[in-house]
Amino acid sequence: MPKQVITVVAFDRICPFHLSAPCVVFAESYPGEPEFQLLVCAAEEGPLSTTAGFSVSVRHGLEAIAAADTVIVPSWRDAEERPPEALLAALVAAHRRGAQVVGLCLGAYVLAAAGLLDGRRATTHWAFAADFARRYPAVRVDADVLYIDEGNVLTSAGTAAAIDCCLYMLRQRYGARAANRVARRLVVPPTARVVRRSSSSNRYRPPRTTPASPT
Repeated sequence: MPKQVITVVAFDRICPFHLSAPCVVFAESYPGEPEFQLLVCAAEEGPLSTTAGFSVSVRHGLEAIAAADTVIVPSWRDAEERPPEALLAALVAAHRRGAQVVGLCLGAYVLAAAGLLDGRRATTHWAFAADFARRYPAVRVDADVLYIDEGNVLTSAGTAAAIDCCLYMLRQRYGARAANRVARRLVVPPTARVVRRSSSSNRYRPPRTTPASPT
C-alpha cells in the first residue's frame, strides 16, 4: 500500500493540543503498521503563536495541501473570524480532486466557510453547536456525536474527540488491527484489561453548562 500524505493545517494562535492530536496518530510509523508522510503547513506567514505561550515554526505553506491525500484542519482560533481565502480555496481544490478533508473541533467552521459542509451532516465542539447551526443553516448539525463521516468529508466534536476521529480514519483505511495497535500505544499498556466500546461509541451526551472556551 503506498504511503499516504496527510497534511495538517496550522495557524496563528493555535492550541497545541489541537495540533498534536492528528500528529500523535499519524506522525510515527511502527513495524507492521502503515506508513504516513505527515506534513504540517502554515495558513499564514511567520512563526505561529500558540495559546500556550510558545511559537511554532512551520516549514511548509499552503502548497503542501496540493499533494495531500488527506487534509486536516485541527481547529480554528475564532468562530467569528472568517478563515483566509487562500486556505478556503486550497481546501476546495483538494476536495474537488478527491482528497479527504477533515475538520476537527472548530475546524468544522473552516470547512463550512469553504462550502464543503453544505447539505451534509457535521459536528463540532458542543458549546458552539448552536452558533454553528445559526451561521451555517445549510449544514445538518449533530452535537451528540464524537465524529461524523460524510464520505471524503469528516468532522469531529471538541478537543479530545479529535483523537477518536483520527483513529477512526486509520481504521477505515487500514482496518481495526492497525487502529487498535495505535490506540493501545497511546492509552493502554499491553498487560492492562481492555474494556471494549460498543458499536455506538461515537455518540456522547454533552454537559448542560457552557464553558467560556473550547480549550
